[in-house]
Amino acid sequence: MRDLVSVRGGDEDTLWAVYATVGRTHRLAEVFRSRAAALADRDWRAQQVSAYADFLTRTKQPLPHYSVAPIRRSDMPRKWTPLPALGFLRGQFV
Repeated sequence: MRDLVSVRGGDEDTLWAVYATVGRTHRLAEVFRSRAAALADRDWRAQQVSAYADFLTRTKQPLPHYSVAPIRRSDMPRKWTPLPALGFLRGQFV
């Protein structure tokens, strides 16, 4: 008889999402399997925004804020594509 391997219930469907927020608009920027990877991506995106902060203020564009939250695979938008860190510069944030 084979040994049974226990499978964790519920965690297989949970991912970690990085959200970009400008005003009241929230957009899913990237999705990761681990929270550590999502936090690293959030920090990298925030660093990219701070590097271009002067440019964004001169062009009167709002600075996005990045956050990390759990997301289920079933809650992701159907035709979702990752958002580049500075993708909002091309006017494609919304």
